[in-house]
Amino acid sequence: MKLDFIPLDKLVVSPTNMRHGKRPPDVADILPTVRKRGVIVPLIVRPNCAPDGYEIVAGARRFTAAGIVAGERRAEGGEGEPQDDMLPCAILETGDDADAIELSLIENTARLDPDEVTQWVTFTRLVKEGRSPDDIATTFGLPDLTVKRILALGNLLPRIRTLYADDKIDRVTVRHLTMASKRQQRDWLCLIDDPEQRAPTGAQLKAWLLGGQSIPASLALFDVEASGLATVADLFGEDRCFADPAAFWTAQDAAVAARRDAYLAEGWGEVVIVPKSEHFSSWEYEKRPKRKGGRVYIDVRATGEVAFLEGYVTRREAARVPKADAVTAEKAKRPELTSAQQSYLDLHRFAAVRAALTGHSGVALRLMVAHLVAGSSLWTVRRQPLASRDAATQESVETCRGETVFDERRRAVLALLGMDPERETLCGTSSDDRGVVGIFLRLLDLPDAALGDVIVIAIGETLAAGDAAVEAVGLTLGLDMADWWQADGAFFDLIRDKEVLGAMVAEVAGEKIAAANAKEKGKTLKRIVSDHLDGVGGRAKVERWVPRWMAFPPAAYTVRGGVGTVRANAKVATVRADLEASAVPDRDPDPTAPEAAAVVPDLDAANDAGAAPEVAAA
Repeated sequence: MKLDFIPLDKLVVSPTNMRHGKRPPDVADILPTVRKRGVIVPLIVRPNCAPDGYEIVAGARRFTAAGIVAGERRAEGGEGEPQDDMLPCAILETGDDADAIELSLIENTARLDPDEVTQWVTFTRLVKEGRSPDDIATTFGLPDLTVKRILALGNLLPRIRTLYADDKIDRVTVRHLTMASKRQQRDWLCLIDDPEQRAPTGAQLKAWLLGGQSIPASLALFDVEASGLATVADLFGEDRCFADPAAFWTAQDAAVAARRDAYLAEGWGEVVIVPKSEHFSSWEYEKRPKRKGGRVYIDVRATGEVAFLEGYVTRREAARVPKADAVTAEKAKRPELTSAQQSYLDLHRFAAVRAALTGHSGVALRLMVAHLVAGSSLWTVRRQPLASRDAATQESVETCRGETVFDERRRAVLALLGMDPERETLCGTSSDDRGVVGIFLRLLDLPDAALGDVIVIAIGETLAAGDAAVEAVGLTLGLDMADWWQADGAFFDLIRDKEVLGAMVAEVAGEKIAAANAKEKGKTLKRIVSDHLDGVGGRAKVERWVPRWMAFPPAAYTVRGGVGTVRANAKVATVRADLEASAVPDRDPDPTAPEAAAVVPDLDAANDAGAAPEVAAA
């Protein structure tokens, strides 16, 4: 190897260079340095068949940057010095292509990490030149498995590799596609090409490939290899998934039964298997050792996970002292009060406290909030789960603006009460008196404004989705859903009614376009609505559109009705009408009460009309 300066016009990128044949490399990061100082690090070249010509084995980015700078200089009318078009080069002896390919990848890896597809192209060329996967792994300091996985990208259809190299699909998607058969790959490409469909990507792609459920092999309680069950693994991850979930559950249930028998043989009095349809709620149990009647609970989850919980009894059982313990325990000293005297004291103190509370509404309010948050023996409050059987709906709700804002304020309230801000909920903190007392004492130190923050989060968690109370609050606050929602893919996927879609087209595009497309397929109607909302495809963009069902007050699109939000809204109207009818005529209105909206109480009329009920002042 020798060093020399070679003119730009005598250099070309070698076919062995990993960047050969691709679009010009990105040189934005090195271009300012080349403009100011020129090329400092020598290119690695070797002679080629052209007279006095050389091909670049490594250094295509520096060569490209130098060419850009030379072009800029000529465009400005300056010829420059002769050495300005000369590049420092380390000249290799003429050798085999494998050495040049290795040198190109090693040199470029130190500067820009090539993606797996680029590595696959280069590794494949090395194999064709006679290098084994073990040789490649040794040369580049990579694990053998990594090299074999990258070479196995050859199992992907060429177009999928091209999509990945062009950044049109992400790394997670291409890794999941390595699990797909050629037929599945072709089916997926058909979805990519179909404007009426959405091709699954990321985690949704994995579920699509495996028929809806993905169970990692690591969760199996049995020997996967000995079971003979088929598994599918991508070429990059360590974990595998079962190809047949039903076969997995047959083997997993047998393994759970064997574990149960083993526990019984060890002397446990009872072993309870919690089925997939139920959940082991730890707050309903207390720890007890085997000798005091503790049992084993085997919690089987729908995801394939199994938890073994040793030594638990229910809280009700724990409250009863076992007879054996009563016999062996040291005789307790006689208490100062009998149970009847204690009851007498408790009831009189209770009567005095609640009477005194009638003059301290602020204290009573804080105690009520403590019960709402922590629960107690007399309070049972359930939270509204933010969950849906439809994965797309679940994701849509979890990422919407309303949930983002609520979660941010919930975290602030949790921190205000000294709780972990990462908790998923505020309510349900505790189910005993200590939890109520602890929260009550914290609330006593809070000003009314901060107390209000706690109340709104607690009420928000315990408000039932779809309930008439949601309608009443939305109407009272004058809620405009356009501030909180916009149409997404999950919304359009759930619409199946062509009559409804036609009415939506009329709303966003006008009656003329709706009439012209009345006989089109539902997919076409959805695309028309979507294009108008996004302002693409030459469509006029429609801002702040909300479907009638979602507005406050809501309305139906057809005379068929059957819309839950409309029914809930009608309940609010009926209750409001009843209250107004029973009101004392000459009573003075409360000047501090907010003015709320009333809606038409006749549900059938509202559905038949297919329009939003009118709003009247209370």
